[in-house]
Amino acid sequence: MLTAIVGINWGDEGKGRMVDLLSEKYDIVCRYQGGNNAGHTVVNERGRFILNLLPSGILRDSTVNVMGPGMVIDVEHLFNEVARLREGGISITPDHLKISHMATICMPYHKLLDCLEEDRLADKKFGSTRRGIAPVYSDKYMKKTIRMGDLLHPEYMKEKIADIVEWKNLTVEGGYKHAPISADEMIKWLETYAMPFKDYVCNTTEFLGDASNAGKKIMFEAQLGALRDIDFGIYPYTSSSSVIAAYAPIGAGIPYIKLDESIGIIKAYSSCVGEGPFTCELFGADGDKLREAGGEYGAATGRPRRVGGFDVVASRYGTMVQGATCLALTKLDILSYLEKIPVCVAYEVNGVRTDRFPTGKDLDIATPVYEYFDGWMSDVSGCRSFDELPENAQRYIKYIEEQMNCPIKYISVGPEREQYIEM
Repeated sequence: MLTAIVGINWGDEGKGRMVDLLSEKYDIVCRYQGGNNAGHTVVNERGRFILNLLPSGILRDSTVNVMGPGMVIDVEHLFNEVARLREGGISITPDHLKISHMATICMPYHKLLDCLEEDRLADKKFGSTRRGIAPVYSDKYMKKTIRMGDLLHPEYMKEKIADIVEWKNLTVEGGYKHAPISADEMIKWLETYAMPFKDYVCNTTEFLGDASNAGKKIMFEAQLGALRDIDFGIYPYTSSSSVIAAYAPIGAGIPYIKLDESIGIIKAYSSCVGEGPFTCELFGADGDKLREAGGEYGAATGRPRRVGGFDVVASRYGTMVQGATCLALTKLDILSYLEKIPVCVAYEVNGVRTDRFPTGKDLDIATPVYEYFDGWMSDVSGCRSFDELPENAQRYIKYIEEQMNCPIKYISVGPEREQYIEM
């Protein structure tokens, strides 16, 4: 069984929580894109964990975790993330974690350039997390990066660093008028934070290919959601990688493998961290109450998330581009305080109502059409079957399922591992 766990909306849908839950059924969990610019919050019997780079299966001792070639890895962040997990009693060894030799290293100068450019853009900024993601992906396609496999050849790596730093300073020093990057400092940084992972580096293409041929169950874990995809998202307010399920085998390093299942994660309301169009956004007291009820602050940055009612238009589009075979609806319990639940059922663009997700300027000027559903005003966190849910909650779930034209298989009614309903 080869399954992708992917976000349907702008990210922050609760993928980490679902990966942690479902990973018990899988032998391998693989992250296939992105870096530490987003996070997954996982709560289980071992504690509360925030994961930015590591696959969410890392919290299970029996699961092998893979960081694929589609990732960009800030090794300093990884070093600290592993240290925090070990302090929490999580064992991490080369048998438990495998890092692709083709994965790209996100260097300190990538973060520097990210900050310099966001500062230059000022009020026209893209809302970057300032963690170097766009610059490192840019350099990847310029073929001017250090990869994890280079750690196995230190002298060759030092030569590459010298050449790249000379080229990079043309921009840092000549363009932004900033102090130049030091090649010696970059090498020291790699020796401190990257070299401890030298024994974790391997050919994950061979590992995953052999595992697939042996009938192992593999889960592919995405970061962010469909609307942040570099091609199909709200460009240019997107990530710099492909987050869609179709890219999972490629980013994992096994492009010849076909997925069996794509599980789309969708929140019972909408949230968005960062800049860009967010048509269903709620403002004022309504937005503040929903944000606080859901604890909507970025796991990677701590930034307050923008929030809104469930967005039918955006969610139907995300479900389509993710090729979702089923859905997991998260955070249903958060809506329990609402007497009336807002749902964005359509958009208006230049006075014309549409149920199609627009792009470009049309998306920028789109306004929401809201309808309100009766709430259930009761705690659902103890429900373990659909029939136990209040009638209005059942009606709300069935409406979403009908609008997405995709079955809802899982319903999360709380942050704990066991707080869910399987349909």
